[in-house]
Amino acid sequence: MTNPLRNLFHDQPNFYEPNLIHMRFLTGLQPSGQLHIGNYFGAILPAVQLQNKGEAFYFIANYHAMTTMASPDELRANTRALAVDFLACGLDPQKAVFFAQSAVPEVNELAWILSTVCPMGLLERCHSYKEKMARGIAATHALFAYPALMAADILLYDSDAVPVGKDQKQHLEVTRDLAGKMNDAFGADLFKLPEPIISESTAIVPGLDGQKMSKSYGNALPIFGDEKEVRKLINKKIVTDATPLEDPKPTDGSIILALYKLFASPMQYDRMLDQHHSGGVGYGQFKKDLFEAYWEYFRPAREKRAWVLAHPEYVDDVLSTGAARAREEASKTLSRVRRAVGLA
Repeated sequence: MTNPLRNLFHDQPNFYEPNLIHMRFLTGLQPSGQLHIGNYFGAILPAVQLQNKGEAFYFIANYHAMTTMASPDELRANTRALAVDFLACGLDPQKAVFFAQSAVPEVNELAWILSTVCPMGLLERCHSYKEKMARGIAATHALFAYPALMAADILLYDSDAVPVGKDQKQHLEVTRDLAGKMNDAFGADLFKLPEPIISESTAIVPGLDGQKMSKSYGNALPIFGDEKEVRKLINKKIVTDATPLEDPKPTDGSIILALYKLFASPMQYDRMLDQHHSGGVGYGQFKKDLFEAYWEYFRPAREKRAWVLAHPEYVDDVLSTGAARAREEASKTLSRVRRAVGLA
């Protein structure tokens, strides 16, 4: 049998590929503020590519964002900004169902039902909870139990496959565990067991300091940053050694090369690599080339974003239409589950 997920990403070969015939994909993104290129290559670009390969359900995870965000004004603004930026980056509402998580209240009822079969030990083993606790985030019930809500996000739409980074695979394993427990208790066909789609090549985008790119580390390169500010970030934040201009430059662990490869053509990248090896070009020029490749790469997205911002009614219509479609699917699943567990 031909694997239906083969060659989903012709330039990203290292994917785990579930053997599915009819596929519905699901992705959720938290509205946590300004998007950076780690968000783009790790989640947004794969989602945009997947919308051409099957049914795509994409949501703004504003319920999840409440575990770390206390300001209602900030939550509203970030939710709207994520909708604008996702559309600017290529999400096509004619191909994907796009909605805010909070517009589908059925997800909370399903999360409660799933929590009735969810062992405490399963949640206690989740590394994300421990990591957020270590960063000083309050240990609320929502933070502890959010894997059950995440499972409801996935199972509510009968999702076949979920793109996840390596650091998020555990969350999908929790979803599969809970789906299996529900099937054992209430009927073998109650839930599908969703499969992960994992990209090894885009799981971690290096930050400007060489660590994993993260807003909390202050090392992020924004997708839609101000031109002068981004130039300054690249020039000031990327630390280089004192190799003289005329000498060859080290390539192992080079932040400039790692980031440039994301935006440049193979020919451009090979040229910069040769310049590192041969010498005669300084880090200032390499940083300039990096900025220009980045700026040109996101030019279409910036132009689309300007149009979307000028047409706020378009965003409203997309989210409203998407929510109606999502609730239609959600109600089918929840009705089936309510009958199975004895609530209807």
